[in-house]
Amino acid sequence: MKAIIVDDEKHVREAIKLLVPWNEFQIEEVLEAQDGQEAIQSIMEHQPQIIFTDMMMPLMGGMELLEWLQHNYPTGKTIVISGFDDFQLVRHTVQHGGVDYILKPIDAEQLHAAVTKAVDCWNREETERHGQRQRNIEMNQIRPVYWDKLFSNLINEPSGYEAAAAPLAGEFGIGPDLRECRLAVANIHTLSAKVRDKFKTDQDLLFFSITNICNEILRGSRQGVAFRYWNSDHEIVLLLYGAAIPPLKLMESVQAGIETALRSSIDIGISQPVPFPAGLTEAYHQARLALRRRNLLVSGKAVHPYQEKSASNPLLLSFSDFAEQIRLAVRSGSTEQIERSVHLWIEAVNRLESITQEQLEHWRDEYRLLRSRWLLEWFGEQAEMNAKPEQASFPLPLDASGALSVALWEQQLSAELSELSQLMLKRQHQDNNVIFEIAKYIQNHYHQDITLQEIASHFYLSREYISRKFKQEFKVNLSDYISGIRAEKAKLLLLNPHLRIAQVAEMVGYDDEKYFSKVFKKIVGFSPNEYRKVNQP
Repeated sequence: MKAIIVDDEKHVREAIKLLVPWNEFQIEEVLEAQDGQEAIQSIMEHQPQIIFTDMMMPLMGGMELLEWLQHNYPTGKTIVISGFDDFQLVRHTVQHGGVDYILKPIDAEQLHAAVTKAVDCWNREETERHGQRQRNIEMNQIRPVYWDKLFSNLINEPSGYEAAAAPLAGEFGIGPDLRECRLAVANIHTLSAKVRDKFKTDQDLLFFSITNICNEILRGSRQGVAFRYWNSDHEIVLLLYGAAIPPLKLMESVQAGIETALRSSIDIGISQPVPFPAGLTEAYHQARLALRRRNLLVSGKAVHPYQEKSASNPLLLSFSDFAEQIRLAVRSGSTEQIERSVHLWIEAVNRLESITQEQLEHWRDEYRLLRSRWLLEWFGEQAEMNAKPEQASFPLPLDASGALSVALWEQQLSAELSELSQLMLKRQHQDNNVIFEIAKYIQNHYHQDITLQEIASHFYLSREYISRKFKQEFKVNLSDYISGIRAEKAKLLLLNPHLRIAQVAEMVGYDDEKYFSKVFKKIVGFSPNEYRKVNQP
């Protein structure tokens, strides 16, 4: 804390300095002034908390100083030390906020009590001021979020306007006379990559910065208000209700403000005029659709007004038309074939004069559906294990200005498909290995009661998977494969005349001699007895 002693007599100032135990009150600096004018200059510069002043001084006395303090420095606590026992002076002291009035010569105990009272009063008020500052800070942090959520809810439920009408009128001047408005949508994804990377770890700060820039322009001219749309993680919505500036020109001013502050502009979609508040939901969809229909091949940022589009307007290009070429290239395992098939697709894209976000989303959906089918074809029941989200994306790289880079897109799509191809080949190799392991297992255990379920349990695979993969590799059902192995072994055993047919059947895995004979004849063309006679040495 600091204190100042204002008195034109030096010995009085020295007496006060000696009588007050400054350390006890945590007063670290004691200033001095000879009159009121000098005191005012020092108070403005050093901001002391405790002020001692005489009443009768040249140039400016204590009465005038008290009046100045009350109007210009009310937080300071003043103790008057005077040689005049005058009621008017005491009354003036009380009226203008003085803590105490002490007569000269100074009594040490009275002075100590007065300083105690002044310091306690200042500390108590400072605690209150600090609490109020904290409450103000918290309110300043909460208020924007409150308005953001209120406006966001109005877009989804315009009927909620009646409950919010009074605060909206008081804060933004949105009263019952407002009949028509527009909505604009700014998407932070359309900012330059440099800006998005800068705020990558603090998206809230990016939203705060842009909404502040927008509101400086909109609220300053009473033309509207900008807010973060809480139902989206990348949109700022601007409610436009003023008529002084044309909406398109106003949005260009907003773009210019963002460009100046962030060194990057932003695309903005703007709706047609709609009734307020009933049309807010429709206006939001119009503004958002205007953004989705912008031409991504154009590098410069713009304001995109909503325009009706014919529902019969066909999509210009379908990714599915190139799907079979790309699928075969991926199956081939050849990076060159993959790049060639993707290049054919990109050549078709390059012939387009315009590419919109709507078109990109359609291509993305086509790609994801086709990729899911390919995974199911190549990996069967384990397709989901290979359908990682980062691999299922449809790469849409943007250049530094936020425009679509078709060349980079070609590179990334080729790389992703090549990765998928390698994954397929690796899986195919693993499948082949396990199928040959199963075949080897059958050859070593043909004489046992081998079933598909027993094999599935032994190799921790499903019966359906084994059946499908085994037939793909050996072109024969698993059961027929087992029967074939047993028939070949039985042929050798039948050459031994000392073995009965029942013994041969048991030795190759059949408990029923008749069933063995039936299966053997079906495969070899002869019954076991006929085969033995024909092939008797």
